Amino acid sequence: WENKERRDHFAQAENEKHLKEIDTLKRAADRSRRWAEKSEGTKIGFDPTKEHDRSKSTRAYIGAKTKKMQSRVKQYEKRIDREIGEKEGLLKDVENPVSLRIMPLAHHKDTLIRAVDYGMRYENAAAPVFEHLNFELRRGERVFLHGKNGCGKSSLIRAILNRTLPGQEPAFFAETGNLTTASGLIVSHISQDTSFLRGDIRSFCRQRGLDESLFCAILRQMDMERVQFVKRMEDFSEGQKKKVLIAASLLTPAHLYIWDEPLNYIDVFSRMQIEKLIEDKRPTLLAVEHDVRFREKTATRVVEM
Repeated sequence: WENKERRDHFAQAENEKHLKEIDTLKRAADRSRRWAEKSEGTKIGFDPTKEHDRSKSTRAYIGAKTKKMQSRVKQYEKRIDREIGEKEGLLKDVENPVSLRIMPLAHHKDTLIRAVDYGMRYENAAAPVFEHLNFELRRGERVFLHGKNGCGKSSLIRAILNRTLPGQEPAFFAETGNLTTASGLIVSHISQDTSFLRGDIRSFCRQRGLDESLFCAILRQMDMERVQFVKRMEDFSEGQKKKVLIAASLLTPAHLYIWDEPLNYIDVFSRMQIEKLIEDKRPTLLAVEHDVRFREKTATRVVEM
């Protein structure tokens, strides 16, 4: 990023220099055009009492002189236009992240999730996924779950979603201890899995009750090309699919945002926008993310699994 900033700073300085040169060329072209027009205007309308050296016979002379001048001006303008085109071709696009938006809701309770001596065991499994977990998530906190693969981070998220989101699949695990969520808790979820994305963006927005124009605007902010908007989502890259889930989550007003590895396949510019969004808006967040720097920058607390 530091290398890019240096390149961008140089490119902006070069752009400013080229723009000044383009402005100078345009003013020169305008000046020559006005000279020719002024000369053309002197063919008629002279005052014989003030201009003793003028007569009607000079009109042809001035006309021929003006014609030559206009011809030179046209050639000069063509050369200037060519130079302007060359200068414009040297201008560089400098990519700048645009601030994203999120719409968090304020819940009336301070504690949104509480786990007391909580554990999970899948059916027919010899050992529990985890046990004796104690933690709570308060309003305004950004809690990250941390641990090795298979320690139960996604399973814990699934257990929370089963309590908060309607229409979830039934749980295939036995629980010990207590896991409680605040009543009326509205959750916006980014899944680790993107394989369920099917159809086009219009259908996706209609199914989820999202404003299509706002949804596409967020995708554009995350640098997704407009040509993708008419394609089927199963043909998207993994990064594009993840951006679809991020945009849907950001557009969903919620008390709690649960993001399971949101940065997988995400480019550096989108990542920077997400970091800035969390720093500025401070939504209540429960997340799993293996990016250490992202976790250090945005988490208020880390729960070791």
